[in-house]
Amino acid sequence: MIKHINLDDFRQAFVSYGRPNNFSYSGLETLYDYMEECEEGTGEPFELDVIALCCDFTEYETPMDAYRDYNYEIPEDEDEFLEDIERTFTTVLWVDDYKDLTSRIIIQQ
Repeated sequence: MIKHINLDDFRQAFVSYGRPNNFSYSGLETLYDYMEECEEGTGEPFELDVIALCCDFTEYETPMDAYRDYNYEIPEDEDEFLEDIERTFTTVLWVDDYKDLTSRIIIQQ
């Protein structure tokens, strides 16, 4: 049985499962959009599993926070760093509409 949900339903699911702080308000929108893109790309419906998403994805305030969490060495050159982060992690979702050192990101574990 499939139930189609919108962004508000998606956000509410995290609250209902006791996970309201795993992602920011904007982060949940970014994750929702990514999951919809995956559905469209594969043609397969996505089963919402809040706990699995919280285990598979982590939101960081900045790309440098993600590097520090994994004990990676941060490249000195900003452009090199921004290119490197996309190669380092499996999936990188930029929460803000721009990619820079102050942007929130979500990475897949």
